[in-house]
Amino acid sequence: QVQLVESGGGLVQPGESLILSCAASGIIFRDLTMAFYRQAPGKQRELVARILNEGGSATFVNADRFTISRDNAKSTVYLHMNNLKPEDTAVYYCYTDWNGIDYWGQGTQVTVSS
Repeated sequence: QVQLVESGGGLVQPGESLILSCAASGIIFRDLTMAFYRQAPGKQRELVARILNEGGSATFVNADRFTISRDNAKSTVYLHMNNLKPEDTAVYYCYTDWNGIDYWGQGTQVTVSS
């Protein structure tokens, strides 16, 4: 059974940092591209960052503040978020696709507010 479990979200003040984690199980993690998406209230889900199995990565949202990384030994992908802003408030989801099937984590809430 494939599971993606996010953690690390919470309530932070503007300018603070968070690291989100996504622990994967039931898949051969090292072979897969992993990604983080986010969905803000009333908005569509958007791709934040993606990392390939060999480590090549791309950040599509706030590339100057967000970085994605992975630890294949721990089957975990991370989203490093710096200088958070209120507009970063959203539910952040981990994602992968394997054998043509999409897998999503349950999401972790990030709220940036003073």
